[in-house]
Formats: sequence, C-alpha cells, structure tokens
Amino acid sequence: MILANAILIGLKEIWAHKFRSLLTMLGIVLGVASLVAMAAIVKGMENGMKESLIAMGGLDKVLIRDEDVPVYQHHLQDQAPGRTLRDVHALQSSAPLVRAVSPEMSLYRVEVSRGGKNVWPSEVVGVWPTVLEMNLYEIEHGRFFTSVDEDQARSVCVIGTGIRDALFGSPEEAGRQIIPLGERILINSQPFTIVGMFRHYESEQTRKLREQAQSQPDRKTNGPTRIRGFRSRHWDAFWRKNNVVYMPLNTMWIKFRSASGTGGIPDPRLTDIDIKVASIEQLEPALQQARNILLITHNGIEDFEFRTQENQVEDINTRIRNARISGGIIAGLSLLVGGIGIMNIMLASINERIREIGTCKAIGATGTAVFFQVLVESLVVAMLGAMAGLAVSLGFVRLLEWMSPTQNSPVITALPMILAVSFSAGVGIVAGLFPAFKAARLDPIQALRYE
Repeated sequence: MILANAILIGLKEIWAHKFRSLLTMLGIVLGVASLVAMAAIVKGMENGMKESLIAMGGLDKVLIRDEDVPVYQHHLQDQAPGRTLRDVHALQSSAPLVRAVSPEMSLYRVEVSRGGKNVWPSEVVGVWPTVLEMNLYEIEHGRFFTSVDEDQARSVCVIGTGIRDALFGSPEEAGRQIIPLGERILINSQPFTIVGMFRHYESEQTRKLREQAQSQPDRKTNGPTRIRGFRSRHWDAFWRKNNVVYMPLNTMWIKFRSASGTGGIPDPRLTDIDIKVASIEQLEPALQQARNILLITHNGIEDFEFRTQENQVEDINTRIRNARISGGIIAGLSLLVGGIGIMNIMLASINERIREIGTCKAIGATGTAVFFQVLVESLVVAMLGAMAGLAVSLGFVRLLEWMSPTQNSPVITALPMILAVSFSAGVGIVAGLFPAFKAARLDPIQALRYE
C-alpha cells in the first residue's frame, strides 16, 4: 500500500508539471526507442544476410578464387595458370571428400534482347549441370543442358523468371502463365533458344506479402504488386537468382571467350570453380585435399584461395556484432542524458517542495520514507519514458518495414525491449539517489522556515 501511494504521488507530481516532465522524459524516450529500433534493424539485417547466404548454395559450398601468388613465389607469377578445366577434372577424379565440382565461365557487360526489349542480367554464365546442386536451382519448366548440348556447343540457354518478365511480360501483367520455351533471344546479338526456366525465388517475407495480397481478391491493383522501399540488387541473392542466364560451358567458350585471350591466344581460364564438400564436419580435410590437388595442377604455384560460406557467416556475425555495439553505445548515451534530465528535474522538484517535505517530517515522516518517496517518483518518470519509448520504437519500426527491402525488414524481439526497460529503470534509480538523499537529510525546522 505504501508503494502504491508513492507511485500515485509520483504520477500526480508528473501531471502537475506536464510540460516539464515531458521534456525530462524525452531523453529516456529517445534512448529506449533508439535501442529497440537499432536492435530490430540489426536483427532484420542478420536474417536477410543468412537467408541470402543459404539461397546462394548453403554452408557446404566453397568458392575457389584467384589469389596473388605469395611473396616467396613472385618470380613464378608469370607462370601462374589460373583456374582451368584441368583443375576441375583433377578434383573430380582425386578428391573423394569433394561431392560436386562446378566450373563457371562468365560473360561481362551483357545485353539480352528480344523484339526491341532489353535487359541486363545479373549473370550470364557458361556452366555444367552440377550448377543446379551447387547453387540450389530448380527447373520449373523445360529442361537443363544435356551432354549433347555441351559437346556440340549448342546455342541454348536457361533463364530466370526476372529475364522472362523483362522480355516476355510477367504473369501478373498478362493475367496468365507465361512459359517462353522455344523462344529465341539475343545475347550480345548472338541468337539463343530458351530450353528451360528456373522457378521463381523470393525471401520468406516476400512470399508472405505475396500470399497476403493474393488472399485479398477484392483489392484492385494495376499491374504487378511492387515491393516498397529501396533495394540493393548487388546484395539481393533472390534478385540475382531470378535474373540469371545460363548456357553450356562449351558454348560460352566457343562463342564468346575463345577469342578473348591476349596476342590471339585463347584464354582457357575459368571465372569461378565452386565445390561442395561431402560433409560439413569434414570441411577442413576436404579443403586440404583440394589444396594438395590444385598445387599439383598449378605446378606448386599458390595462385588460388578458398572462400567458404563459414567465412561469410563469420563476416556477417562480425558486422552484426559491431552494429549492435555501436547502436548500444548511442542508445546508452541517450539514456544517460535522460538520467541527467531526471536528476535535474527531481532536484528542482525538491527545491519547490521543501516546506512540504518539512511538514511531512514534522508530523512524523522518517527520512527513509522521504528517501523512498523521491526515489519512487524518479523511477516512475523513467518508466513512463520507457513505455513511451517502446511505443515510439514500434511506430518507427513499422515505418521502416514500409520503406526497407522486405528481406531486410526490421524484426522486433523481446530481449532488446526487456533490456531497454531494465536499463531505463536503473537510470531512473541512479538519477534519483542524490535528490532522494538530499530530501531525506532536510532538517524539518529549517525546511519550514524556507521561503
């Protein structure tokens, strides 16, 4: 009952000085709102990055990249062979811990066109069928390349739904399913026939938004549903998967890359070699096995490196940790400023109520009771600010959800909210200690004489 009275008196004091109390709580409001909103943004980034990472091949995928030769091998730099099909065949035949090997030969600055419509794909790559397992692709319509397509270097291609939408129109616009199998497109003016199309890829949140829109048939829309916000296509794994064009590796070599070497000599180097290990638990032995094989095919020259998805997970965790630390520091400073404001307003309140405190002590109130009353008032101010901060953070996060890309939409979790409220309560208690001590030590006689 004493605690309830103390809280009630604190609320009355706040209501009696509404504008002053609002300004006092502003620091707490901003601190709590920034802490919760920052945590939601970081969580959304983490979810988006990890979902994209899985979409691009999973944790058992390893990229073999070109690397500058070590310092002690600089004299052999001109002899570095780079990544070639010789490496691929050697890994296939001599690396039992490697489950799949996928060579890639990319074409850059590519324009794909049809009937006056142009599109610039995320990737135009010559590949083997193992790319389906490597990058987790699924053929929805048609087929993928056969050994005959590869051996005869046929001008065939498989496209993503983004290429289909740009050149043939989207199903939403046409009101029917569009399957462009057998249609011809031009890749840098070279004619190719579409023999297959991948299924459409989207993030979990995009899928939920689409299903929600489909569940509202009365809602009228002109054209396809568009996702609000700004999208960085370079980092959007789903956009990249939907805007890809694949052709047989031999076709890429003969039609686009055989004449790209210097001095008229064809350049046999691959753009990428991706491997999948037999088991993620055997990642290190598999990488050592692959390294030993590549050192043989590269004549002992270490002009390559391995880039594992685990490295990217570590990079993601490092970025997330740094973002959380910086966001926590900013929120902590805001709460500290709010605490100083609470201390200031409580000192001002005590100076205004010196005669009232003196009267209370004169009729029997103890110093402990006065101390407890002032401390509870300080805590009430902090907790009201915390509640207001949570409300502001929820509104801010909803605004960000409307503005930001769906795969990076902020996600509010309980832990940051609990931490924000707990820290606010601690700030309120600490900020109220000095004013409470000052009020508790007032002499009742001197307080009653105060003018």
